[in-house]
Amino acid sequence: MSGIEIGVTMFGILLVMLVLRVHIGITMFTVGAGGFLTMTGGDWSPFLNMLKNLAYARLSNYDLAVIPMFLLMGQFATHGGLSRALFRCVSSLVGHWRGGVAMASTGACAGFGAICGSSLATAATMGQVALPELKRYKYSGALSTGALAAGGTLGILIPPSVPLVIYAVLTQESIGKLFMAAVLPGIIAMLGYMLVIRIIVTLKPEAGPAGPHVPLAEKLRSIASVFPVALIFLVVIIGIYGGWANPTEAASIGAAACGILAVVSGGMRFEGVKDSILGAAEATAMIFLVLLGADMLNTGLALTQMPAELANWVKDSGLSPLLVLTAILLIYVFLGCVMDALAMILLTIPIFYPVVMGLEFWDLSQADKSIWFGILVLMVVEIGLVHPPVGMNIYIINRLAKDVPLSDTFKGVMPFLASDLMRIVLLMFFPVITLYLVRTFGG
Repeated sequence: MSGIEIGVTMFGILLVMLVLRVHIGITMFTVGAGGFLTMTGGDWSPFLNMLKNLAYARLSNYDLAVIPMFLLMGQFATHGGLSRALFRCVSSLVGHWRGGVAMASTGACAGFGAICGSSLATAATMGQVALPELKRYKYSGALSTGALAAGGTLGILIPPSVPLVIYAVLTQESIGKLFMAAVLPGIIAMLGYMLVIRIIVTLKPEAGPAGPHVPLAEKLRSIASVFPVALIFLVVIIGIYGGWANPTEAASIGAAACGILAVVSGGMRFEGVKDSILGAAEATAMIFLVLLGADMLNTGLALTQMPAELANWVKDSGLSPLLVLTAILLIYVFLGCVMDALAMILLTIPIFYPVVMGLEFWDLSQADKSIWFGILVLMVVEIGLVHPPVGMNIYIINRLAKDVPLSDTFKGVMPFLASDLMRIVLLMFFPVITLYLVRTFGG
């Protein structure tokens, strides 16, 4: 077989193994090893020589040390009760509106995502905090669970974001610039979800009754309680982008600050500290297993020359760049049916990135195009968290809301998916939204 045929066969085997629920890291490593051995004629010597360097080359990458730090920061925030302070703050401001408690849960998800970096953790944590309040005010099950499942995706849209770190490492892009570029799209996503809630409760007032008014003094106290959280976010993001701290140093400062804040506020004791460290270690181990599998797969694919041939074919095909980009984004939506965001980025960026960088979009420079494409990819892969059959956020929220049928949760999330689609189209045709902060602050 030719290299292209071997590459296509590798993808076919990969999808079959994923459908059979084989772990994504093991799947990518196995398929990559098979492709490598096939391309080298079954000679084990090059394969074994490559293996002895593969793990060290990946695990010794200093930039990736930022991942366990961000994960630990999120764990401290989760076990320290910071999520409750965020929810109370936003609820005190908008909870008296019709649909306001659901909007508060979305806003709190955005705030928690700013110190977490994980959608699953954001959905699980805010679900535990917000679902009892939504039930107490008699919100419909579909709106409650749909808003929280969609709001959970803000965990990777609002920086810091683990998938963005992986994208930066794969493409040699600046982590700080990607984080800065994600801020406005993340805010647009939050406001879009709130608008969806407003439309739903306007059409069905009984779905989201208004909560009670909160006295001004209590509003001020709730705002003051989340000021340290906002300060941590600003220190991390401005530290990275301002250049006075590299991403790992800024993430370490953020993790330490979250840990101290969680202990001082009385929300975390020794057991919480131990659980936070263990949780961050387990998540880090899982991510690095997937990284090693992706490295093996990409090595095998590189030997087949399929990524380079695909990029050349697209460049010479005469197809419209926007048509190619749309096809790539649709592929991400399809892949979201069988794998998670991190796996999608690791699997596809080595293939799609050269294709996109070889095309012209809106007269963007190579640097601007790289950042813009990274944010678009992030926006599309988060859809996989809320659409079937994987939709991990949906299953997490539905498991917490034991009295809401799964079908109601899927129905509830559909309007939010429409908001996601409109946002992606907006960012695709107006790259300036993504690039505005990067350009304004000296990108």
